[in-house]
Amino acid sequence: MAEVPVLKPEKVEATKLARMPAFEAPLFPGSLFTMNPFALMRQFTENMDRYFGMAPRTAAAAWNPVIEVKQKEGKLLVTAELPGVKKEDVKVHIDNDVLTLEGERKEEKEEKREGFYHSERTYGAFCRSIALPENAKTNAVTAVFNDGLLEIAVPVPEVKAARKEIPVSAAPAKGA
Repeated sequence: MAEVPVLKPEKVEATKLARMPAFEAPLFPGSLFTMNPFALMRQFTENMDRYFGMAPRTAAAAWNPVIEVKQKEGKLLVTAELPGVKKEDVKVHIDNDVLTLEGERKEEKEEKREGFYHSERTYGAFCRSIALPENAKTNAVTAVFNDGLLEIAVPVPEVKAARKEIPVSAAPAKGA
């Protein structure tokens, strides 16, 4: 049997390997091989939230209320659920055909019992913007706030879409 010389490559230190560009992820600091997988997932989630314009999960001051937008009977109806918000803390305005809802909620709970005391404070500011359709009548907008529910009605012209039926036929049989 013929002898084949075996060449041993130089020893590569782990730190050199971890710093090679192929082993670095541009979105995450540090090395993928030495990073905690839970920290990696948390960082990924925060980056995705930031990319899509969502507030970071750790930001206690950020709050996005539930908003429903629908068009019905010649009006664009915007309904916002604002639990814990007072009427005085809500602002609605229109700038350049964009409806903006702004506000802040402040809630403080205090519970005292024998040998027990619990205090909790919740704060959160919000700002939501909705693009209005063309030719919206911004001078006739109404906003009503009742029991944490804000209802805004914006008159808009009705747009009738021309509907056309398209007949559906069967495919020709194969081999016929």
